[in-house]
Amino acid sequence: MNSETVMSMTYQALKIALSMAGPLLLVALAVGLFISIFQAATQINEMTLSFIPKILGVGAVLVLLGPWLITTMVDYMQSLLRQIPSLVS
Repeated sequence: MNSETVMSMTYQALKIALSMAGPLLLVALAVGLFISIFQAATQINEMTLSFIPKILGVGAVLVLLGPWLITTMVDYMQSLLRQIPSLVS
């Protein structure tokens, strides 16, 4: 296994990780921003107010994107397992 192979595998793993985490992080960011604007407009300074909507938003995205996330991870793992024989020799 040479450095080019390692870098290719690392790039692919990071790309998969970002594509899987991206939607969850974007929903948490959007919900947090919306709650922050709401708190600023109403002058409610409760620090724990944003946790429940973020949890519900991320949970909803997990339910909606769950099959895609699992399929993506399974496909990636299968491709890694298929590459083992070529990496050993």
